[in-house]
Amino acid sequence: MKRSMDPVLPSDVGVPRRDPVPLVVPPVTLEGRAVRLEPLTLAHVPALAAVCEPEIFAHFSRVLRTEADVADYVASALKATAAGTERPFAIVERASGDVVGTTRYLDISREYRTLEIGSTWLARRAWRSRVNTECKYLLLTHAFESLGVMRVQLKTDSRNARSRAAILRLGASFEGILRNHMLVRGGVVRDSAYYGFIDTEWPGVKARLEGLLARE
Repeated sequence: MKRSMDPVLPSDVGVPRRDPVPLVVPPVTLEGRAVRLEPLTLAHVPALAAVCEPEIFAHFSRVLRTEADVADYVASALKATAAGTERPFAIVERASGDVVGTTRYLDISREYRTLEIGSTWLARRAWRSRVNTECKYLLLTHAFESLGVMRVQLKTDSRNARSRAAILRLGASFEGILRNHMLVRGGVVRDSAYYGFIDTEWPGVKARLEGLLARE
């Protein structure tokens, strides 16, 4: 049965509208010049465990030390994937074929056509390289141009100056601090800094990212 359209209220006149088609995020492999993002599986666990170092997780929600830790982390991501709320990726360095980290779409909202890019961590040797920039470029391009999302958000520990600077460098807008947002690493209280991109900003953000990648 066709759903009846909700009435347009006077206060909504002139406000942008979007087609409320439910958001679906199927598995996909995304290819860049330096990296390939492929669907995360338990087969990636040994390679991810091999690059774990405590410094990587200084501001992360949990510290991954052992292969068992990584297996539990991946299994949790796959459970969320089955529920339709996440879509995780392994980050593969194309030149070497090595797995150098992981990232994902999370907090996928079918109803509101929004999602978050996060749970990203990289081997230390991939820090300050084009890897993170290209990952974000691939994920944002797919989100806005293939999935047709309305908004993409990113968040990080408010104390993580390196991560916050990296997010701003991408062209995201700072949207505020959510205080006492979550408990991390066994009970540490974390304030989270939120950033966002919206669909109308995407052409300018895309040009910015392509300029950054051209110099890296």
